[in-house]
Amino acid sequence: MRLDQFVANSTTLSRKDAKRAIAAGRVRINDKPCKQARQHISAHDSVQLDHQPVAIPEELYLMMHKPAGVISATTDSNQATALDLLPGELAAQVHIAGRLDKDTTGLLLLTSDGQWSHQITSPRRDCPKTYRVSLAEPLGESARKQLEEGVLLKGEDTPTKPASVVQHADTLLDLTIHEGRYHQVKRMLAAVGNRVTALHRQQIGPVTLDDDLAPGEFRFLTDDEVQALKG
Repeated sequence: MRLDQFVANSTTLSRKDAKRAIAAGRVRINDKPCKQARQHISAHDSVQLDHQPVAIPEELYLMMHKPAGVISATTDSNQATALDLLPGELAAQVHIAGRLDKDTTGLLLLTSDGQWSHQITSPRRDCPKTYRVSLAEPLGESARKQLEEGVLLKGEDTPTKPASVVQHADTLLDLTIHEGRYHQVKRMLAAVGNRVTALHRQQIGPVTLDDDLAPGEFRFLTDDEVQALKG
């Protein structure tokens, strides 16, 4: 593997920024400076960036602050995808664990670990997901109770599982659900006579979107975050 590719895959640097770091002398191989981005790295080489060891993890785990207008897909010839926001070498190795609608913002998890992804998305796992929901109309007490008891969605035969509702204002609430039905949050609010005007996923299981991530930015999950989602 080329040195610039190795550095990009091992850190949050893009391929372009990795090349710049190498050219600036910030990268060392086996404790010796190397300014050649094309230098080949073997499995036995030790690589440092700014005197800190770097290594490609066995599996990749990332969180992204998904912006509006980006679809949760691997590729699309007509629309921007979440993977387009990653460096190419990184995007080629991961998939999305739990999609978001095009106009929904917030926490998106990406990984190369299929089993880990399945644990998050499988209905049997009952992994909670919390959304900040903006509404067109105030949420009344009756509607709130319906959400907390479970509602029957249009075109379906079984009601949703009970949701948790934390209301911040008449038209602003946090809704935690334990399923992943199609457009579930929007359909749940429609079922109680309301309409979602903005939707933002804040949390999946115990992992919360990093406040330091601007829309479109990403970071690698910590070991604790990865393990917490393994449950």
